[in-house]
Formats: sequence, structure tokens, C-alpha cells
Amino acid sequence: MQRRELLKSLSAGAGVFAAGVTAGPAEAAAPKLKLLGKPQPFDYSWLKGQARQMASVAYLAAPRDLPKTLQGLDFDRYQNIRFKADRSLWAKDDLSFQVRFFHMGLFFKDPVRMFEVVNGQSQEIAYDASLFDFGKSGVKAGQLPNDLGFAGFRVLFHTDLERDVGAWLGASYFRAVGGDWQYGMSARGLAIDTGAPTPEEFPRFTAYWLERPAPGSNKLVIYALMDSPSVAGAYRFEIAPGQSHVMEIDAALYPRRKIERLGIAPGTSMYQTGENDRRLAYDYRPEIHDSDGLQMWTGAGEWIWRPLVNPTSLRFNSFLDNNPRGFGLMQRDQNFDHYQDDGAFYDLRPSLWVEPKGDWGKGSVQLVEIPTIDETFDNMVAFWNPEKKPQPGEELLYAYRLHWGRKPPVAPRLATVQSTRTGLGGPAGVKRTYFSWRFAVDFAGGDLALLGSNTKVEAIVTASRGTVELTSARPLHAIKGYRAIFDIRPPDDSTDPIDLRLFLKSVGQPLTETWVYQYNPPAPADRHLDRL
Repeated sequence: MQRRELLKSLSAGAGVFAAGVTAGPAEAAAPKLKLLGKPQPFDYSWLKGQARQMASVAYLAAPRDLPKTLQGLDFDRYQNIRFKADRSLWAKDDLSFQVRFFHMGLFFKDPVRMFEVVNGQSQEIAYDASLFDFGKSGVKAGQLPNDLGFAGFRVLFHTDLERDVGAWLGASYFRAVGGDWQYGMSARGLAIDTGAPTPEEFPRFTAYWLERPAPGSNKLVIYALMDSPSVAGAYRFEIAPGQSHVMEIDAALYPRRKIERLGIAPGTSMYQTGENDRRLAYDYRPEIHDSDGLQMWTGAGEWIWRPLVNPTSLRFNSFLDNNPRGFGLMQRDQNFDHYQDDGAFYDLRPSLWVEPKGDWGKGSVQLVEIPTIDETFDNMVAFWNPEKKPQPGEELLYAYRLHWGRKPPVAPRLATVQSTRTGLGGPAGVKRTYFSWRFAVDFAGGDLALLGSNTKVEAIVTASRGTVELTSARPLHAIKGYRAIFDIRPPDDSTDPIDLRLFLKSVGQPLTETWVYQYNPPAPADRHLDRL
């Protein structure tokens, strides 16, 4: 949670990490980064061996005592610690990428080791206080030890060396931008016991290996070593910036213990207020969110859209599947007028689509929604949870692609959900005698624009409890689509959730993806018949 506050404060302009860098002297003779020891052979197999060996012994937490001069930094003082651009890794090598480092301090108290890999040989990059301009931070460089370590790093691409295309900072968190140069939600290497009754565990990347790219290559390979009380792991990232920023990821996990809820390819996002959830609509901006829904493409070929909600209490949903084809937290709504935010630019926030490689077997896509009153809190998490619980001594191998950008690389041929709106139910102009809640779901795309005026379109609605009433489906010419409307009447005074499903069909054939929703009826005292 605190990490998000820092990332937002580091962001500037379009929301990338423009802060924290200073140009440094203009002369070309800037000293190169210091390397420690002699080059050592390195490849992914060796890294997996290291992780396996680590998992065979008890976890040892790294010391978290920062030097006195780094203690007590606030946001402003931490931001005054700026990496010198002319000291960037590969700054003088005429390559497509450069790497700059984050300093420790504030929330980032765990040291991270950095290595450069050249021709299959690795050498550690030494921490050096001279890499940073401490400005008005109050930090005294002379009081910092030579073995302090780094907090993380950012990657810059040759097309724009002022704005970064990706950043790895804090635990196993990382983010990337697409063609809009806008940061939004985050990904993680792994999630453990997220949304479970037990405390969540946050594995962290303890070391990174940055492979020097070949001249002219637009791909960068990064390796990471993970450690936590429950698991050790090895990761390989191959990143390719672009309009859709693609990351090829291989993960090898070695559990130390049985893990109750393992989260593969987790995405972490924020949803405070949207068109379907106006509970906290006290801001002048109509909508505030990094993502507005969870999209899934099941192993059976069904496309599912689940709008996000800012709940009043923690909510956990599990969507069973076998060999999923893809899933992710999406920002479908890209209309500036719906946000009216000229600072955070939520209309430009990238979606994150997870594309599994190979068969992942049985399990579920799991969604955790946490209440928030503030947009600086990441309160949405989605991940894949394998059916079989990991056991100590096992090797778990996962490969997948992450796509960061406006649209996922695949889309249903069916019509998709454009918006979900809710409000008090009941027929217009008639005095209400009981409480019901209305849903209006708009669909567009697919074959909807081709339907003739005499085509019969049905809204197929199912509910786990209660009575579905006043169902209709009618053309919505403004979007060349259809609007489905229905009311749900709770069966009793319970506030237990009601699971809803909806799709449109004609002549027995589906026209749309499947819309799913979890509705929590209000308490009886809050079921007003004349106001919300």
C-alpha cells in the first residue's frame, strides 16, 4: 500500500518515473560503474540451482537497519535523491537500453544486489554513493557504507532517454508502460496467501542480473532471484518495449513449505469509484481507477468480463478453469471525459493481459477486492491459483507473457461489455412496494451492428439467489450495440452476495461475452424505496 503512494509521488507528467534522475556533468569522461570481484559463469540453469539450494535450508531474512542518515526520510526528501544519468549502465555503449538505479530509504529498506551479465559471465555492480545526487535530501553521502546495496532499478529505451519503460522496485513488484508512456497497475513475481485469513506474505527479489543487449537489439533480458519464508525462485524476463510492451517470463519455484494459496502472475491495481460503484463518489472526477474489470478467456473458450467493485468489506472470488488461455485486469474505459483527470490520466492507464504458455492444468483465476477510501491504495489483486497446493521439495515451472497496453493481443469475436451501471430498481412512474436493484449493461462490437430491426435478441440472466425481474434487451444506437436491463429482488433480509450472469443471444447463438457480477444487497435498514 505504501509503495503505491511512493510510486505516485515519484511520477511526473504522463506518470512515468521522470523524477529521481539528474543529468550530471556533460563531459563524456564520466567514470564507469564499479564492478566487484572476477567474472563468474552465469545462465538461467545456474540461477535455478541457486534457488533450489536456498529452498533446502531455512529462510534467513536480510537485516533492515538503514544507516542513520537514511532514517526518517519523508517523500520530498527521498525524491531529492537523484540518480546521475551519465552514470547509467550502458550509457556510453550505444545500445538500445540504459539502466538506472533506485537508492535505498523511506519504505525500501531491503538491499538488492545488481549484476551485469556479458557473454555468459556475471559481475556484481558495486553500490557507490557518487552515483547519486542527494540534493536537499539531507542525506550525508560520507556516512553511507560501500556495501549498502540498491533498492531497485528502472529501464530506459533509446527512443526516449528521459522516460523509463519499466521499473522493478519493492518486494517482487514491477511495472511497465505501453505506447501511451503511462504507468498504471503493477505486476508481481508471486503472491502468497493474498486475501486469506492468514497474513499475506510478500516474496522479494533479492538480486537481479542485467544482460548486456547485443548492439541494435530491441530486447532486454533480466534475471531475478526470489526469496521468502515459504519459497525460493528464479525468474527470467525478456522485455520488448512498444505500443504493447511484451514481457516473456519464465519462473522456477521451489517451496520451503506447503503453500495454501499460491498466486501465479499476479496483477495489482486500484479501483475506487466507477460507473457501476458510486459508493464513494464524493470527488469531482466521475471515475477513479487504474482498472475497471477482470477479463478472462477460459480453457473451454468462453470469454468472461467481471466489473470491479470497491466493496465495503474484503471480497474474494474464484473462477474455476482448466488450462486458461488468458486473463488480466483491464482498463477498458479510455474516454477522458469519463475521468476528467488531467494529472493522473486514468484514461491512459495500460491494461495487463496474462498469456499462459503451455498447459497450466486445473486451478482458478482468483480476484481479491479490498475496500479503499483513497486512490493511492492498490486494492485489487488477480492471479492464477493452481488446484494442487505446492509442497516442499517440488519444482514448479511456469511460463507466460505479459502484455502492457491499451488492448490485449487477443479479443473475442463476440460483442463485449462497454459499461455497467446500477441504481434503484422498479418500473418508472409506479410507487415501489419492495426493494430491488437495477443493472444496465451495454454491449458493442461483434455482430451487433449487423442485426436487423426485426432480429429477436434475448438477455439471458441467471442469479444465485433472488428474483430476476423486468428483463429487456434493446438496441443502443449511440454505440451501435445493445443495452440489457434487469432488476434483482433479494429474497430475504440477508446481505450475503448474489452472483449474477448475463449474456445476449439470438436464435440460440450467443452474441456477447459473459458478464458476471457479485451484488451485495444492503442491510434492511438501508433498502430505501425512494432514494439510494
